Amino acid sequence: MSATRRTRARSTGARAALVTVPLVLGLLGSAAAPAGAAVPARPGASLTCRGAGVDPDARVRYRTEAVIHAPLRTVWRIQTDIARWPSWQTPVATAERLDHGPLRRGSAFHWTTPLPPSPATTATTLDITSTVRQLRPGSCIRWTGPADAEGLHIDGVHVWNFTPVDGGVLVRTEETHTGPQVDAAVPAATEILRQGLEGWLHDLKAAAESRDTPGY
Repeated sequence: MSATRRTRARSTGARAALVTVPLVLGLLGSAAAPAGAAVPARPGASLTCRGAGVDPDARVRYRTEAVIHAPLRTVWRIQTDIARWPSWQTPVATAERLDHGPLRRGSAFHWTTPLPPSPATTATTLDITSTVRQLRPGSCIRWTGPADAEGLHIDGVHVWNFTPVDGGVLVRTEETHTGPQVDAAVPAATEILRQGLEGWLHDLKAAAESRDTPGY
């Protein structure tokens, strides 16, 4: 294994622990908000794709961005090749397209992430089914969909924007969550969302900038 791959494995493994442990503690009711919990998305207009954005009424929301030093076509292909998400995101256990061809409006995909053991639930997997609602190739994506496990339901709206800049691509992402469990623990749920989006963007950057990522 190359040094780059070892570094990526440590990073994504740490991200998996960060995401799944607080998910049970914070969302299934066995802990209060963690110290230094995230605040809502920074002020300003929400991200949009073809005029549609995140849920304006959601109390759980987060937004972040990063410059990825890679061609736009590389970043776009990695992000939209859903079936290969598990190859560069350890927290994604499985990912399956429910249609065929290039990702487009109406495309749907099912993906899962593991849940650690907890007295609050016997579930071991969080199941997510997402549907692309808006898409502009090479520019933006917006998808929505539920995430479910026993005792847990989240409705998510996720927007991604891709903007060419000197030396690479500015990638911005914003997501909102609603549901009984997250609405009852907004600071903890927002912190979990922060960890997930920051980790996803970090992994996307690592994959796009790495010469070890096959096929791109």
